[in-house]
Amino acid sequence: MSENKISAPIAEKIEKKLTIHNDVRIDNYYWLNQKENPKVIDYLNAENNYYEAKTAHTKTFQEDLFEEMKSRIKEDDESVPYKKNNYYYTTRFETGKQYPIYSRKKESLEAVEEIMFEVNKLAEGHNFYKLSGLSISPNNKYAAFGVDTVGRRDYTLQFKDLKTGELFPEKIYNTSGGAAWATDNKTVFYTQKNPTTLRSEKIFRHILGTDPSLDVEVFYENEEAYSTYVYRTKSDKYLIIGSHSSISTEYRILEADNPTGNFRVFQARERDLEYNIAHYDHNFYVLTNKDNATNFKLMKTSSKETSKENWEDVIPHRADVLLEDISIFKDFLVVEERSNGLNKIRIIRWDNSEDFYLPFEEETYSAGVYYNPEFDTNVIRYGYNSMTTPSSVIDFNVDDKTKDVKKEQQVLGGEFDKNNYKSERLWATAKDGTKVAISLVYKKSTEICKETPLLLYGYGSYGHTIDAGFSSTRLSLLDRGFIFAIAHVRGSEYLGRNWYENGKLLNKLNTFYDFIDCAKFLIDKKYTSAKHLYASGGSAGGLLMGAVINLNPELFKGIVASVPFVDVVTTMLDDSIPLTTGEYDEWGNPNEKEFYDYMKSYSPYDNVKRKNYPNILVTTGLHDSQVQYFEPAKWVAKLRDLKTDNNLLVLHTDMEAGHGGASGRFDALKEIARDYSFIIDLEVTQ
Repeated sequence: MSENKISAPIAEKIEKKLTIHNDVRIDNYYWLNQKENPKVIDYLNAENNYYEAKTAHTKTFQEDLFEEMKSRIKEDDESVPYKKNNYYYTTRFETGKQYPIYSRKKESLEAVEEIMFEVNKLAEGHNFYKLSGLSISPNNKYAAFGVDTVGRRDYTLQFKDLKTGELFPEKIYNTSGGAAWATDNKTVFYTQKNPTTLRSEKIFRHILGTDPSLDVEVFYENEEAYSTYVYRTKSDKYLIIGSHSSISTEYRILEADNPTGNFRVFQARERDLEYNIAHYDHNFYVLTNKDNATNFKLMKTSSKETSKENWEDVIPHRADVLLEDISIFKDFLVVEERSNGLNKIRIIRWDNSEDFYLPFEEETYSAGVYYNPEFDTNVIRYGYNSMTTPSSVIDFNVDDKTKDVKKEQQVLGGEFDKNNYKSERLWATAKDGTKVAISLVYKKSTEICKETPLLLYGYGSYGHTIDAGFSSTRLSLLDRGFIFAIAHVRGSEYLGRNWYENGKLLNKLNTFYDFIDCAKFLIDKKYTSAKHLYASGGSAGGLLMGAVINLNPELFKGIVASVPFVDVVTTMLDDSIPLTTGEYDEWGNPNEKEFYDYMKSYSPYDNVKRKNYPNILVTTGLHDSQVQYFEPAKWVAKLRDLKTDNNLLVLHTDMEAGHGGASGRFDALKEIARDYSFIIDLEVTQ
């Protein structure tokens, strides 16, 4: 059957009444959440077949795009080695292979390579394979690691003898994938997940080589809004159990050489008190919002007296600077800040003899401190890139102020020259008068006018900031005359913590209106027009996509919504769904009428109306644990029923993967090629 003749799948309507707060919602597609029902799988397969038919004419182009993107990456690539505990560790890829090889060399980069994990071999026979949480014992002999073969981020913890290459017999299921070693090289602590909700809720102590049924539970996080985790400090002196919710944290500490001891509370949890801790010498340094420090400040306290009344200011709160993170070294402190939306890296010597910032010159960029496991060193490693500058890994010598570029991302193919591209930062005015930044990039030869195609990307939730970084795959758009733009909407922390607070809970609509106003600004300034404007976002960014096309569908020609969180009310009312209870402080608890009414006002699924919508590609994964597959499936079914246009609406479900998509690096490129081909085809053919 030709692509023009095939009919879109029509999902059966089975009325389900959902009643709360004396309000009745009718959900005709509620039945799609029955994953084990063959009828559900048949429907998803029918949608996949429809997608294949409607995009069949782009298959060759998708393959060409994939090869084009693949040709730009260095296939036999490897990470910059880092040194830890007398070994240099590297992650590398070999030509033609999907997965990494983890290796190390003892004491010198000229030493014989020891391959710890050849993931390509481990992944044989699996459609999805993710190795995570690799952790080496203090004596360098053993490795703990987690494996996920489904894509649900539910890991089986295993152990390997790095000298013999043998695996220990035990397998520990339902874990977060990581482990923290005690000093004795045989005791490990790990996090166990609830098998239904996937909430990280328990910390266990395990003795290497013993039956996991003998493991001792050392902590149970009984508050459903919190998740727990365990790690070892950079100083190696302490094991730390953390508990966190969206608005509160709590830590427990124990000396790493006393693994059977009792963890003690660092500072008891309090609503709206957030803090992170780092150990140095006889003190802990505390990054916290204590005392109404909205943008966080740095404090310190003795390791013997850790409750908040003992904390003393080190770097005070600043209303215009967000304190994001710190890294502790023997002779100096490295502070990561964000000011006016841009990353800053600050170096302060403990003896107060120096306090300075690393210089960054571009108008918009992304910079951050890398993994720096060594404590006694005068070199810090950081990463830098911008929308026109490929990623670099740089070692900075704090003593003589010299930079050593250890690695610069190679863009192969012989066609890329950063001088051919231009990056800008613009400021749109939102409906309430707030200025919202837009970072954009385009090829200098591209004519900027209302006929110029533009892809606007957004996220705007959880305080997660999308920085203006480089992408070699994005060149496939830019080289075809597209502008790529990021709307730094409220809900991120781009302009500090208040930027986040003003885009969550009962302020969530700001996120959507900011994105719409950025779109209108780009149209008004003739960077593009509604006939050539496209938008994309994933997960909570998929919620953004769903909301803006309900509010202003006429602004966009096409939308790509990846693993979109679109059935907000129903999901947030179901505490059996992974992550729901921990999300109340982000979205609100709809068991309370005020939050229910507000959520219902913007939830994309609940607000689909009988009207015209743009062209839409929706993607999901059957095993997604973050946003269950049935949310996008229901949304597409309802859109099909109500939309009044003839625009393309297709749903692609990866029947093998979860929230993060494919596990192999080339398969991930194919997903980008799929999304880009959808947009480019719309621009070329319609």
